[in-house]
Amino acid sequence: MTTRSTRSPRRRTVVALAVVLVVLLVFVVRLVDIQVVSAREHVDDSLAMGIGASTTLYGTRGSIVDTNGQTLAGSILQYDAELDPSNVGPLTRTGADGEKVEVDWPTVAAQIGAITGQSAEDVQKIVADALEANPDSQYAELVKGLSTEKYRALADLGIPFLHMKQHPARTYPDGAVAGNLVGFVGADGQPLEGLESAQDSCLAATDGTRSYHRGKDGVVIPGTERVTPAVDGGTLELTIDRDLQWYLQQLIAEQTQNQGAQHGQIMVVEAKTGKIRAAAEYPTVDPNNVSASADGDRSSRIFRGTFEPGSTFKGLTAAMVVDSGAAGATSTVVASGRETFPNGAVVQDAIGHGATTYTLAGVLMDSSNVGISKFAEMVPAETRYDYLQRFGIGEVSGVGFPGEASGILRPVSEWDNQTFYNTSFGQGVATTLPQLVGAYQAIANDGTKIPLSLIESCTRADGTVETTDTGEPTQVVSAESAEQVQQMLENVFVQGGLSKAVAIDGYRLGGKTGTGEVAENGRYKSGVYFTTLIGFAPADDPEYVVAVTLDQPTGVRSSAANAAGFQQAMTQVLKTFRVMPSDSQPVLLPKTG
Repeated sequence: MTTRSTRSPRRRTVVALAVVLVVLLVFVVRLVDIQVVSAREHVDDSLAMGIGASTTLYGTRGSIVDTNGQTLAGSILQYDAELDPSNVGPLTRTGADGEKVEVDWPTVAAQIGAITGQSAEDVQKIVADALEANPDSQYAELVKGLSTEKYRALADLGIPFLHMKQHPARTYPDGAVAGNLVGFVGADGQPLEGLESAQDSCLAATDGTRSYHRGKDGVVIPGTERVTPAVDGGTLELTIDRDLQWYLQQLIAEQTQNQGAQHGQIMVVEAKTGKIRAAAEYPTVDPNNVSASADGDRSSRIFRGTFEPGSTFKGLTAAMVVDSGAAGATSTVVASGRETFPNGAVVQDAIGHGATTYTLAGVLMDSSNVGISKFAEMVPAETRYDYLQRFGIGEVSGVGFPGEASGILRPVSEWDNQTFYNTSFGQGVATTLPQLVGAYQAIANDGTKIPLSLIESCTRADGTVETTDTGEPTQVVSAESAEQVQQMLENVFVQGGLSKAVAIDGYRLGGKTGTGEVAENGRYKSGVYFTTLIGFAPADDPEYVVAVTLDQPTGVRSSAANAAGFQQAMTQVLKTFRVMPSDSQPVLLPKTG
């Protein structure tokens, strides 16, 4: 029989256990709520109170590649080294004999400095300064921009209070090759020039973040990490051929220096597509070492510079004359070396001569200013102006290069008596090299002008390919008119004064020279010229247009200075793209009637 006295302790024990179980259950429920149900809310609260830490996850800026996929601009990883001053101290390492050895802080600092290029004292001072400012400091910047090699060397030291953050940096594997087009970024990664700037919407990466808690020893607390991933930039493919660009940059540097010119350019365009295959110039910029170049050499004069095209414009005037029905290749005018026209304008040729009965083809062969003026007056000024606009003169090319110039083509209402004639032979107007090459592309392409292009596509990080819309082709002159002009320009190279200098064995070529005056402070400079030589090949079925310009050459002051450069440039173009030699002979046109 159980007495009351024996039941009382048992009851108290049961009650006590029940209370303990209830308390434990409350704690368990609360713990589950904190660690599971409301875990993210509490992490957010702690991060908001500054308990957490965050790291930027850098996306990789996209590459710029040539038409064959060769890298012109890319990204590499660099590392920023940081110290945790609050944990700096001696290290325990295992010696060669397997025994534990203590390495003091000054020795560790010396080992770090031997890799980063700092002295032991410099490294120790960084830590001391941080602790002086904040005795509990957990951050001190050691050095930025370390290479992967140095990062690995530091990591091999096994220093727990040394941390390294990686981030992308820009590199240009071929240095100055296409540097005038590619441009460059600043030390902070911001695009500053060229296509790096103009195509930033394609190339730019979107950075992500990594937020977390870490303890005093720097270890990340499990369950506190939140990651927003970075998105890499796209790949920008150009129409440029890297190897051809390299060769032509060497060539124009040599030609510019040999002729004592201020600067020079070579441009290559595919006649049937309008794609720019090379745009070389000298001086230029190496994006890896921008400060080594003068300010004026850090971009592209090809797109931003303008010049008077001189006699290269006679090819355009001939196309207008033929297409409008005013005259043909063998039509004639009588022209002297200097003439005064009925409106009072005075025009003269580079070389004096008596009255000559020139054909239109002969005017181009001898580059007669008087002769082309007489053919030009057969076409109304408004009609000539309309043709020039359709050829693209006075308008940006649409390539999309930042800061591209539009040149100068004044409306007919602003043409005075002299301008009426001067525009026919490339004075009183200013063009860019892309404008001039684009006009000759139209002539070489049977009268159809295709907008020039420098960008092939942008391939996003997800594989999406975006192509560039350059606009619709324009029929500037008829195919028949263009073919007549092609034939006349071929005769310039066959019968003109530079025929031997520009000839390439096995190929038919056509083109025109230009010697433009150089304006300064509203007046023409005396005795110096901007010289141009532009042509296409093969003349029987044009595939490529090549132009060479020199600014104020002093070795030879006429466009003859450009002949050797043109011949070598065109030869390389034909080799690069494996253009077959011509299997026909040119039709010789009469120079005089």
